[in-house]
Amino acid sequence: MKVNKEVQSLGMPWEKEYGYAQGVKVDDTVYLAGQVGHDENGNLENGMENQVRRAYANIKKLLDGFGFAMDDVVEEVLYVMDMGNAFMARAKVGKEMYSNPMQIPSTLIQVSRLALDGQLVEIKIIAKKA
Repeated sequence: MKVNKEVQSLGMPWEKEYGYAQGVKVDDTVYLAGQVGHDENGNLENGMENQVRRAYANIKKLLDGFGFAMDDVVEEVLYVMDMGNAFMARAKVGKEMYSNPMQIPSTLIQVSRLALDGQLVEIKIIAKKA
């Protein structure tokens, strides 16, 4: 059985260098690669809260492109460099991004390194239409 995939990118140079899609839609589910707190030119925002906010903006942009909304998210995993700052940033920004953050399963994992110099957070998402 052939799977019908729809893919999206953000046009970042590392997409081709590494070789991956930012997002893939299969049937009623969207899988997003870990999203980073960078602007449309690939520049990282300063500080944990700003990177978290921008990563969610990139998530929203990709979900919108598939016709999904933030409230369609069924799982998120945050990979972070600093657990304390990330916890506070996600608590604040999560309330801005989701109509009810208590409906979003969220996992926060501290790591020793992320892909880009200065990167503090990466957020991986799965979304599903009801």
